[in-house]
Amino acid sequence: MKPRLLIALSTGLSLACGFSAAAATCNATGDGFGTWLPEFKGQAVAAGIPSDVVERSLDGVAYDPSVIKKDRSQGVFSQTFAEFAGRMVNANRLTLGAQRIQKNADLFARIEQQYGVPAAAIVAVWGLESDFGANNGTFPTLQALATLSFDCRRPAMFQAELLDALRIVARGDLAPEEMKGAWAGELGQTQFLPSNYVKYAVDFDGDGKPNLIKSAPDVLASTANYLHSLGWAAGQPWLVEVNIPANLPWDQADIDIKKQPEEWKAMGVTGTNGPIPAGEAGLYLPMGRFGPAFLAYHNFDVYLGWNESLVYATTAAYFGTRLGGAPAVGKGNGPVEALGAADVLAVQTALANKGYDPGPQDGKLGRKTRLAVRDFQIKAGLPADGWPDSALLTALH
Repeated sequence: MKPRLLIALSTGLSLACGFSAAAATCNATGDGFGTWLPEFKGQAVAAGIPSDVVERSLDGVAYDPSVIKKDRSQGVFSQTFAEFAGRMVNANRLTLGAQRIQKNADLFARIEQQYGVPAAAIVAVWGLESDFGANNGTFPTLQALATLSFDCRRPAMFQAELLDALRIVARGDLAPEEMKGAWAGELGQTQFLPSNYVKYAVDFDGDGKPNLIKSAPDVLASTANYLHSLGWAAGQPWLVEVNIPANLPWDQADIDIKKQPEEWKAMGVTGTNGPIPAGEAGLYLPMGRFGPAFLAYHNFDVYLGWNESLVYATTAAYFGTRLGGAPAVGKGNGPVEALGAADVLAVQTALANKGYDPGPQDGKLGRKTRLAVRDFQIKAGLPADGWPDSALLTALH
């Protein structure tokens, strides 16, 4: 969730981009939406979208309070990696994913040749985002985006996405009534925001236009195209499970502190399922020093580019390793103490009060919060693994 101090910034950005300021007041009833929508239509036409496309697409669009409710309650990202991955990377998805890879072997070979992204990485995203196209979402995309565009939390972002959704209609890729997906406006079997649809969707089945809702070749090639654009390195690993010693210098365990395998071996890090692959990698402890440990390579950073949620990106990357033949992840070196959302919020508040930047104060253990936790742990003389626990809470207070 965006910190309250950034709400004014978003509204300012909205004004700077020529968008209406009518979304300045948050409410759950949508009061003022009927005034805002015609203003936005005019701005869309001024942005170069044909007036008939604007009218046809936005005619009858209404404020949807269920979208706002979803936006305010994204509790899934408060789960630990073990909880989220345990639920999402299940036996059924692993079986179906393997079947999809085998069934589409020739298609995946062509995609990898063109974009450098292997089938396992693509299918992991496909499976997590929509159960391989079985659950794309049922929210009317234009209505969801209009609701979020009017809402005060992130108007600039969603007004830009709504414009791109209109551009998708204007260029003939999808009709307005076809555009149904997730509550936040994502479209298709791998849930592209409209801006990414416009930039990265490709016509891989040769019918003359990309369709990420119905065409599996278009979906999979477009997903690879997006990952490639984020910097995917062909032929390189992304997440490799390792064993770690009890006396590791924990402040070195961070995604961004990249070392060569020889350096990690010198610190007592060993491969869990074989030799450590070549290439620079950061030691990543998704649940602290007692939980499972991974070496995170450059391609893991690409997963974070796809979705900045640590727990989601780690789960997607882990799912990809399983589809690529890796065994189930181990439990780590001991019991992990996991704070609830209320305690994580207390940690974030205390860190902010002490001058650290924990990112959004939302009870979710994101990247900025973990970095702030690590910095405080170093100062307080605690094991600096970036994982908050009761010892950290005590030291903060």
